Amino acid sequence: MKGLLEVEIEGTTKLSSGKVREIYQAGENYLVVATDRLSAFDCVLPDPIPRKGEVLNRLSAFWFQIFTEVPNHFLTLNPEEFPAPFPRFAEALAGRSMLVQPARPLAVECVVRGYLAGSAWIEYQNRGTVGGHSMPTGLREAEKLPEPLFTPSTKAAAGHDLPLTWTECRDLLGEATAERVRELSLHVYRRGSELAADRGIIIADTKFEFGWRQEQLLLIDECLTPDSSRFWPQSGYRPGTNPPSFDKQFVRDYLNGLDWDKNPPAPRLPPEIIEKTSAKYQEAYQRLTGLPLSAP
Repeated sequence: MKGLLEVEIEGTTKLSSGKVREIYQAGENYLVVATDRLSAFDCVLPDPIPRKGEVLNRLSAFWFQIFTEVPNHFLTLNPEEFPAPFPRFAEALAGRSMLVQPARPLAVECVVRGYLAGSAWIEYQNRGTVGGHSMPTGLREAEKLPEPLFTPSTKAAAGHDLPLTWTECRDLLGEATAERVRELSLHVYRRGSELAADRGIIIADTKFEFGWRQEQLLLIDECLTPDSSRFWPQSGYRPGTNPPSFDKQFVRDYLNGLDWDKNPPAPRLPPEIIEKTSAKYQEAYQRLTGLPLSAP
């Protein structure tokens, strides 16, 4: 199946086109469409990953509907409930689009880490800290942290996000808002990790976004997906190793083996890498939800 790189819907207003998602005005709300584009090292790759957008969209909706105690922007996945003219494009939109409430995003990525991986592992090796938090000595790569840590970062329009100290986060958001998003981020991570563990998946780390809708703080964008999180199968987990993953780390590992300077244009992906990546995304969805991707 050919992947979807972009969506054009006649008679509508496209508000933005990001690395993966496209946002349309939909009456008083927004329609968010997840394409099959994949971004790695801040570059959008030229090859789509078939069904990736469906996984991101449906998995986010799955979590939004589980975390009912956390206000979020989700309204519906059903194209027949979208305002005109979107129902006319139901076949193209089904599975990969959701109607959401508009919100003003906070200028912070809310990162939660439960395991020592990626940039956290590099920081620990260099300074013995994770996100500025002092850690016990002797921890190994991929080891579970004593407790989940909130390690916020900037939300860069271009280039890499940069780590924020807790003081910098409070200065950006205000103390009350910073405390609230830290509390909500840790809560959702812990609850999601418990459910995922029951289904054979470790959520090593993840990132959330929040936004204001009038006076209410909402969880927005995506939630606990293979793009926003590091998913490891419990069966392959061994501290001291780099565990296999269900997320785009598989593609990152392939790209790291190439002679590429991580600047655009990104290289093409071989068919076998595309196929395996698509399969990994779909397996993560099926394990977490208990449903095949073809099911509504």
